[in-house]
Amino acid sequence: MRGLTTAWFWLVVALTLPVCFCLAVGVLLVTAPFDRRRRALHHVVTFWCHQYLRACWPLWRVRVEGRELLPKGPCVLIANHQSMADILALMGLRYPFKFVSKASLFDIPFIGWLMRRMHYVAIERGKLPSTKEMLARCEALLRAGEPVLIFPEGTYASGPQRIRFKRGAFTLAQTCQVPLVPIVVQGTSELVFEDGPTFAARSDVRVTVMPPMPPPGPTDSDEAFARTLERHYAEWLGQPFPPHP
Repeated sequence: MRGLTTAWFWLVVALTLPVCFCLAVGVLLVTAPFDRRRRALHHVVTFWCHQYLRACWPLWRVRVEGRELLPKGPCVLIANHQSMADILALMGLRYPFKFVSKASLFDIPFIGWLMRRMHYVAIERGKLPSTKEMLARCEALLRAGEPVLIFPEGTYASGPQRIRFKRGAFTLAQTCQVPLVPIVVQGTSELVFEDGPTFAARSDVRVTVMPPMPPPGPTDSDEAFARTLERHYAEWLGQPFPPHP
């Protein structure tokens, strides 16, 4: 059954991605003169991509809860990271975020071009100049009124333990004094392991928006704030973090 599910998923993606790309280009051409934030393009692309989880296979269930808690203005969204399906699930938020993604995704035909046009932010893992550039771009987006989505673990945490949070998301919330919104993603690691490519025949994916939190104060410790969020996620997910050195 897993083989059939996987073959069907990638066939649907192969057949529909060019259609989505052409539709997105059309939306971009029409809206570019007055929609500099690319919110119309983001809405079309995220709605389409979310359907790959919501409607592609009849035994997949996806629920998104707590959309009403999302702030109206700029904020830093954080989410735990389990697999390639996370961002498809998070696109169901129906929210105009810009998200931070590994740089290699920007090299994928069609997808990378759209990500650049939607002003998503690339980062090369483990490279300090890239991290600094990412933080600068995210700060500029927040100050322009855009929500930003970051996976604070920085990579997949698909095992029994979480990966310690990096401080970047919390530093941004502190620097720009915008709310921090925790989002809990569950079930994606059971659907597909990390980058796949195989998919389970059954899945129950849930995305839960938690109440926004005020940012650390100007003189507070962003490190301590990150550790507090780690404890919350350990409770929400039932998966502990390794002891902090």
